[in-house]
Amino acid sequence: MVIRAVLWDIDDTIFDYTHADRFGMRKHLEQEGLPDGYENVEQALVAWRELTDVHWARFAAGETDFQGQRRDRVREFLARALDDAEADDWFARHVTHYEAAWSLFPDVLPALDLLADGFRHAVLSNSSIQNQDRKLRRLGVRDRFEAVVCAVELGISKPEAGAFHAACEALALDPGEVAYVGDEPDIDARGAVAAGLMGIWLDRRGRGGRPELVRISGLDQLPDLLTGNTRFGAPDTFG
Repeated sequence: MVIRAVLWDIDDTIFDYTHADRFGMRKHLEQEGLPDGYENVEQALVAWRELTDVHWARFAAGETDFQGQRRDRVREFLARALDDAEADDWFARHVTHYEAAWSLFPDVLPALDLLADGFRHAVLSNSSIQNQDRKLRRLGVRDRFEAVVCAVELGISKPEAGAFHAACEALALDPGEVAYVGDEPDIDARGAVAAGLMGIWLDRRGRGGRPELVRISGLDQLPDLLTGNTRFGAPDTFG
């Protein structure tokens, strides 16, 4: 089938989540103070990212809800027994600094511009519509996407095939007509392929490997890959 649409991940794909999260937490800790148990800020930042991954996985597996994973992250990070309101307040103070650092990767707008005429665009995220719709609007790109489909509202998350299929249904296209671009090789690219889409791993960090996947190292390579103006197009194409 001909690819007619691109389905996008958001965090660490078009939005520089890792930078914003680290910057925001660093600023937050400057005001809140370093929690007990951490020798320095860098150790705390690493722990925060590891806890984020752990509790997002719990959320994706249906073991907790969206707000619950946030609260559990805060409690475990601080090693303190906080009630829900206290955990929410601490996280909200962090969010102020985190949002101040929001930015698109520099290759996003050029890629969207080059693909605007030939492809339709939508988003599939493992977050909530409230968070991601607001994020896309703040970043100035919400109007680039026909639909924003999120796991919280779906009740299923990537890499489940049903999540990818729901996004394809929002576009009224068969999975084989849709390419999915994301920064995670398994959750994004492999999950998309298993669901019948063209899965593309955006390997911004240059991790390499995974020769079974179509891989690009930057979005500047995406237009040629999708339009066929390349001799490549096989798994492990770029990077």
